[in-house]
Amino acid sequence: MDNDSLTRDHVAAFYGRGLLDLVYEAASVHRRHHDPAAVQCASLLSVKTGGCPEDCAYCPQSARYDTGVESAGLMSVSAVATAAARARAGGADRFCIGAAWRQATDGPAFDRVLEMITRIKALGLESCATLGMLDRGQAERLREAGLDYYNHNLDSGREFYASIVTTRSYDDRLETLRHVREAGVKVCCGGILGMGESHDDRIDLLFELARQHPQPESVPINTLVAVEGTPLEHRDPVSWDDVVRMIATARILMPVSKVRLSAGRMQMGEVTQALCFLAGANSIFLGDRLLTTPNPEPDADSAFLERLGLRGEAADAACEQVAAGPAVRP
Repeated sequence: MDNDSLTRDHVAAFYGRGLLDLVYEAASVHRRHHDPAAVQCASLLSVKTGGCPEDCAYCPQSARYDTGVESAGLMSVSAVATAAARARAGGADRFCIGAAWRQATDGPAFDRVLEMITRIKALGLESCATLGMLDRGQAERLREAGLDYYNHNLDSGREFYASIVTTRSYDDRLETLRHVREAGVKVCCGGILGMGESHDDRIDLLFELARQHPQPESVPINTLVAVEGTPLEHRDPVSWDDVVRMIATARILMPVSKVRLSAGRMQMGEVTQALCFLAGANSIFLGDRLLTTPNPEPDADSAFLERLGLRGEAADAACEQVAAGPAVRP
């Protein structure tokens, strides 16, 4: 089954399987396309924090919410390079930078980001950035600076999206992804669980991701970190089986992609994370912070992966391949 023949009904059929059967199938798909003992380790740094004009209901960096996040201007290139070197020494093979912008704007700040990317690449790391919306020219300049991946999440399905973000449209997000693809930069794109969405909304998200041409090389699956002061501060945590179900379905639908167990790992517990690795997750963020939210300590992650028989991997050619579509039929 290729992307053109994939339907939403196919996605729903995968997603709706019994959980143990789903995990077994996802684990089998994972082993056909990846080293099951290898976990890609990335590090994420907020290079410009807070003050974002967007109203994303989950985000503590929005200027519209009182969350206690202190705004900070764009970091220096040397400080970012130092952080990247530290991350490499700690086992990361990809270094990601995030700026709380609605959209990138040409000028000195964007030029500084380009230099950051060049310095990150000079350290032998893969580079990733998330800077808000981009036009085609900006995406091309990022590629010329050495950018490997651009992160721009869809957050949820199209129907639910408008209830959590009103300051940009779903089509705005898809347009940025098109600019990134056309510029020759790989795509990192996923979503967030636990914002009040239904199972149908999650199926919509998976369908949107899986039918992209080509499919995203990285697919981060986040669970909401409910931050006081945001509109979603009182949301209950996502159930463990919903997280595992989402990871497993993503692995079956996007067999070659890196599926990242991303924000929210502190709330999951080790057993849920272990099941997610079994179901096909093969990427995590290292470091005790993800932009402005907590993440497990690096030493704790290393010990946990060792107990599971997993290891960090160096950047390899696996992500260079393009997923042809779901590996099996529902």
